[in-house]
Amino acid sequence: MTELTPELEKRVQKAVEYFMDGFGCCQSVIAAFADIYDMDEKTALRIGAGFGGGVGRLRMICGAVSGTVTLVGLQCGSTEGNDSDGKAHCYKVVQELLGKFKEKNGSLICAELLAQSNCKAVTDTHVPDERNSHYYSTRPCARKVEDAARIFAEYLAETGNADN
Repeated sequence: MTELTPELEKRVQKAVEYFMDGFGCCQSVIAAFADIYDMDEKTALRIGAGFGGGVGRLRMICGAVSGTVTLVGLQCGSTEGNDSDGKAHCYKVVQELLGKFKEKNGSLICAELLAQSNCKAVTDTHVPDERNSHYYSTRPCARKVEDAARIFAEYLAETGNADN
């Protein structure tokens, strides 16, 4: 485990704060790092909005994981259609970081992560669950947001991009 600078540690905690303020997992992870990529908070929150609940509340890939993938794309994604080396590098980083998340949490899938905490993965409605004390006390989501943000922050630190 890489030791984080105080600035990166603040970003990890900021991701958790976003989640506890009612934002989705993906929104929380992206918004905590958005300024590094010259992105304003509102844009970051909008980009991550549809990934909530495991992509539109379908309980597929975890929103925190989707946030990590989005940040990797911002960090090292290719911008040329024929850049095979750039694509391969980005995919490699995604696979490495998601491998760390899966190793720590046992899955990348929202429904499976919820089931590990005995939460029912409801998918028959588009209406999000009410955010209240029961929600926060029974869901593993804040910890998953923290894990995803920490894994990305460690990547920044390991690659020398922690000055942001």
